[in-house]
Amino acid sequence: MKPRRKGYGDANLVGANIERLRKERGISQKDFIARVQAFGVDINPTSYSKLEGQLRLATDKELFAIAKILQVPVDALF
Repeated sequence: MKPRRKGYGDANLVGANIERLRKERGISQKDFIARVQAFGVDINPTSYSKLEGQLRLATDKELFAIAKILQVPVDALF
């Protein structure tokens, strides 16, 4: 997988953990976005990349879907 080009921002606390958990499970960003969208969350690749990079806020709906997909409790994202 490609290394992160820019460092993490400070817009959220969960992005780096979501990225780590996703990679540990061997899920590509593209496949993960499709799974999040299947949960009814309207998110595009750029927006999701910014979430992982901690460059934008994460919504409660996004966090709920991401936790379900990663099969972890929501607090594990923090």
